[in-house]
Amino acid sequence: MATDKNRATAAAILPLVGGARNVTSIAHCMTRLRLRLADRSLVDDEALKALPAVMGVVDDDTYQIVLGPGIVARVTPEFEALVAEGAASAAPTAPSEHVLTADELATQGAAIRAARKEKNATPFKLFLRRIANIFVPLIPALIGCGIIAGINGLLINLEWLPGITPALAAIASGFMALIAVFVGFNTAKEFGGTPILGGAVAAIIVYAGVANIEAFGQKLSPGQGGVLGALGAAVLATYIEKWCRRWVPEALDVLVTPTITVLLSGLVTIFGLMFLAGEVSTGIGTAANWLLDNTGAFAGLVLGGLFLPLVMLGLHQALIPIHTTLIEQQGFTVLLPILAMAGAGQVGCAIAVFKRLKNNTSIRTTIKSALPAGFLGVGEPLIYGVSLPLGRPFITACVGGAAGGAFIGFFSMIGEKVGSTAIGPSGWALFPLLDGNKGLGLTIAIYGGGLLVGYVVGFVATYFFGFSKQMLVELNVDTTAHEQVVAGSPTPSADPAKSPATV
Repeated sequence: MATDKNRATAAAILPLVGGARNVTSIAHCMTRLRLRLADRSLVDDEALKALPAVMGVVDDDTYQIVLGPGIVARVTPEFEALVAEGAASAAPTAPSEHVLTADELATQGAAIRAARKEKNATPFKLFLRRIANIFVPLIPALIGCGIIAGINGLLINLEWLPGITPALAAIASGFMALIAVFVGFNTAKEFGGTPILGGAVAAIIVYAGVANIEAFGQKLSPGQGGVLGALGAAVLATYIEKWCRRWVPEALDVLVTPTITVLLSGLVTIFGLMFLAGEVSTGIGTAANWLLDNTGAFAGLVLGGLFLPLVMLGLHQALIPIHTTLIEQQGFTVLLPILAMAGAGQVGCAIAVFKRLKNNTSIRTTIKSALPAGFLGVGEPLIYGVSLPLGRPFITACVGGAAGGAFIGFFSMIGEKVGSTAIGPSGWALFPLLDGNKGLGLTIAIYGGGLLVGYVVGFVATYFFGFSKQMLVELNVDTTAHEQVVAGSPTPSADPAKSPATV
């Protein structure tokens, strides 16, 4: 039954993105179906937003359809199957209603590419997207291993099942011990090289035998440089491989290219990148600890308050390697619990909107359906369905996040560190991943207190400052009987009063 529902969702989405022939690639992250499209003009944004299963859409480097956690992982295979079926059944020579000439197609494509480049393709944003493409596929394993590590730590503290805890430790630690290999594999794939060569070079970093090698006057240690070293090694390997492809004769390519690629990039990794990346990684850990030890409350205020805007701009992807590096070094990242407070401010904001707009059934229905996900740290439904379209509440949600971040930052400043053993979840979903330096009970209490502060401040700020008198007059009306009229209204203030799926 669930499969039928997921297939129905995929079938409803496909024609609204231009059909199977318009989809050039398909991927998904934790909450979004990410599509590359041949012709962006064929997409019906409003119809997509109106689908019950769709929480919102984001037009970025890829066209992103927000479906929510769990759901997107089930809808994506069904969507891929439908696209494959559509491509197979489409006759290449079948006439269409309008056949574009080569010049028309080239002109149309150039216009679309120019518009998208002007809007999205800044070098920095392209770099961040590549970083995300490397690390996001690793998040499920990070979450799974992180939760197992948390369970194992609890069992050890309670002195339960001593015969099982060593096995759980091995299961939880195996992935992290080899994460550099996975980063190298994904990096080479993202930069256009042979993935397995990227993984092979990155594997040098975690090989135990590097302890016998001396570089820059000191012995290397396995894992030195971590994910940053792996990333750099795989990028270097990709460029060396591409250079070899241009100059090595085809008859020798299968022997010479991989040999030169692994040899040259391996030597540079051992006698350069491992040391340099290790220094950078150490610097990241030192800087994060110094920041929270000396300016904890202020740092938490800034990080918690700015995280929602960073997510909207896609700049939060730059933090993924930092989180991963901190987890490698310290066993947990102290930044994620602070950033998770942005979601708490968003939840408090949504509850205040629900209370203030007592007559707007559309927005209240959206909030009721999106709040459970919000409590679990999935912010897209509330961001795109409530606070961002309304404007002011998005700002007051950030105020709530800043307050929660300052709360956790303050405790870090007095020596009570709160961290997460994995990245990905936030909100209540982060509780199983929490770790710290003063015991699990205190860590959970501080994090829970931060969430409560975020909820309360987000609620109060939104309730009293989130609406102007004009907004309340226009929005606090019963839209049930006039939903179609309101949805078609040209006034910007009416936009949030559309159907619950509209964002």
